[in-house]
Amino acid sequence: MTRNIPICRADALETGSRMLAFVEGRSIVLFNIQGVVHAIDNTCPHNGAALASGRLDGHVLQCPAHGLRFDLVSGCLVGAKGLCLNKLSVETIDGNLVAQIDE
Repeated sequence: MTRNIPICRADALETGSRMLAFVEGRSIVLFNIQGVVHAIDNTCPHNGAALASGRLDGHVLQCPAHGLRFDLVSGCLVGAKGLCLNKLSVETIDGNLVAQIDE
């Protein structure tokens, strides 16, 4: 079952910005890249490091702990498919960014 969880007003996340949010005990990071919002758990799948402060180059996020680079579109390591981020679906509903959380 999937639930819709409101995160923030859609206009609170401007193009080119990121936001750390805490939703029902989860730490998630939202990125607005050229008007498209990407949301991931704030945990690197390699070793659990926080990703919120990682270097962003286009749609590629670099883990600040070990330098692994993840494509936010696919969610996977750049150049490999084995290690992927936990991505969340996000949509705008009534002017709010809403994450879809699987239970």
